[in-house]
Amino acid sequence: MSDKLGITITGASGRMGQMLVTLVSADDRVRLVGAIERAGHEWVGQDIGTAMGGAALGVIVTDDPDEGLAPAQAVIDFTAPEATIEFANLAARNKMVHVIGTTGMSADQITKLAPAARDAVIIRAGNMSLGVNLLTQLTKRVAAALDDDFDIEIIEAHHNQKVDAPSGTALMLGEAAAEGRGVALDDVSDRGRDGITGARKRGDIGFTAIRGGDIVGEHDVLFAATGERIILRHVASDRSVFARGAIKAAIWGQGRSPGQYDMLDVLGLQD
Repeated sequence: MSDKLGITITGASGRMGQMLVTLVSADDRVRLVGAIERAGHEWVGQDIGTAMGGAALGVIVTDDPDEGLAPAQAVIDFTAPEATIEFANLAARNKMVHVIGTTGMSADQITKLAPAARDAVIIRAGNMSLGVNLLTQLTKRVAAALDDDFDIEIIEAHHNQKVDAPSGTALMLGEAAAEGRGVALDDVSDRGRDGITGARKRGDIGFTAIRGGDIVGEHDVLFAATGERIILRHVASDRSVFARGAIKAAIWGQGRSPGQYDMLDVLGLQD
């Protein structure tokens, strides 16, 4: 039996799923022990390596979550909100680490993770990269230092296949800005402008979503006042940064007490 951390990947055929399979297989700290796909997917029953067009990896894609999770100590999950809630319940049953990179989760769906966190280590973040989490902290501090004379706008860009907007990262940055100002994001969020909208409301935090081509992820936090602007920016040119962060989170979670954590905990960036 290997002493390496066993990791199962959900949504193994997706963009992030395949990146995770590749990086977990190449990382000498961990080992790939499971790959899960939805029922009826053409990859089910195939070796994940050959399904991806490469060498066999000795892991057969399954549509049975219990089977896929059985040999693992951690599961990395970039799927869809409802699926993530089910995986959280299974992770709790198996008392394992559940790393969640799923975006587009509503407040109600996030609340449904709480019971699972009594038995599982849940690490959830809108973005797993080191750079973005540093940007989050910077956003909070700059927002706290500037008053409402500075309008805050969050501009994000992603590929044309992304299904949710604003992105999870944009919302994470919005939450950081709101926290820095001591307000609730829901009270100041401005996500839609079309037609005659009137003047911008003082204190609002605005969001703009761009979708096109194969953009991996770009996020700007703009602080704009009369006569000056401050722009904080992060550009991801390769989605491997998210996968590496997720692997780091899975390793960090081993031996932790059950509960809900985020990448600021993993990176030691909490205030």
